[in-house]
Amino acid sequence: MLLKFKKLELLDKIKNFKKVGDNPTFSIENLTTPEIIESFGYPVEIHHVTTEDGYILELHRIPYGLDGPSENRPVALLQHGLLSSSFDWISDKPDRALVSLDFIFFRWDEMGTYDIPAAIDYTLSTTGNSQVYYVGFSMGTTMFFVLLSEKPEYVDKIKTASLLAPVVYMNHMRGGLRALANYSDDFDRVLSLLGHYEFLPSDEAMTYLANNFCLEDDITEPICSNFLFLISGYDPEEMNDDYIPVYLTHTPAGTSVHTLNHYAQLVYKDVWQKYDWGTIGNQQHYGQDTPPIYNLGEPLPPVAFFWGQNDYLAAPEDVARLSTEINNLQLNHRVEWDLWAHLDMPWGIQR
Repeated sequence: MLLKFKKLELLDKIKNFKKVGDNPTFSIENLTTPEIIESFGYPVEIHHVTTEDGYILELHRIPYGLDGPSENRPVALLQHGLLSSSFDWISDKPDRALVSLDFIFFRWDEMGTYDIPAAIDYTLSTTGNSQVYYVGFSMGTTMFFVLLSEKPEYVDKIKTASLLAPVVYMNHMRGGLRALANYSDDFDRVLSLLGHYEFLPSDEAMTYLANNFCLEDDITEPICSNFLFLISGYDPEEMNDDYIPVYLTHTPAGTSVHTLNHYAQLVYKDVWQKYDWGTIGNQQHYGQDTPPIYNLGEPLPPVAFFWGQNDYLAAPEDVARLSTEINNLQLNHRVEWDLWAHLDMPWGIQR
């Protein structure tokens, strides 16, 4: 059963946070995820991992809680969703934020194949554990299935997988992003030709808009919340108006144009396949005219699904199809709130 909580308090905490040794009070836009963690008195570590394909990832780790270090602690690896960052996992007070152990942030095809394995191996080596608990939200769930399709040997390194708003099939996607699907290939080609490979990076303009037009008392605040509803699904009961400036300061955090286009391609496909480069491009990348199909039949660790009836991106029909095509699904939980939408998973008041 869902419980109702009072308004979030992190906004006031952030506004009053001062970095040790500095006199000026930090403004919201200057706070990084590690700084937010530190502001609550928790230890935080920053790690860098080089992947097999040569990218350097930044991992954020909370090694232990306020009670201090202890032996034999389990380790959880948390992967955020599209256009998000590690902020999603700590976007609340410590007693309600999703993070209490280790977590990671980073993109989905290459990320599932290279980034997640590198992160798992580094995490296990650093902590001395033999398995991780995997928690993925949205794109983080897509990457999980890519990993075990491309590198099934990693099944033994994952104890369980909790998948929030699992996204594989996209046929029933609704909302503003579906309207863009018809044009996504053209959008991708044009931006790539112009040398623009990042979509909606976090920048000063978004921070300015968030702090000057999206505060609770601003007359324009409903526009900000409706922008999020257009993408996620309409659920005003779960959207904390006080917190919208913080959300929009950290989200969108940017992604590659190809990543967004790959999801858009799947809206009109009946299969879950790799990126479609066109006939010539597919020959160059895959040695065949069409993209290869991912294998959802590989062995999996125990898996739990958590999904909402009003989710525009992880549509109930698509989640239902996925649930029949994978192995070892131990829990398939529909959140008991009919309006529960995509962004309610990391941000919802009742989560």
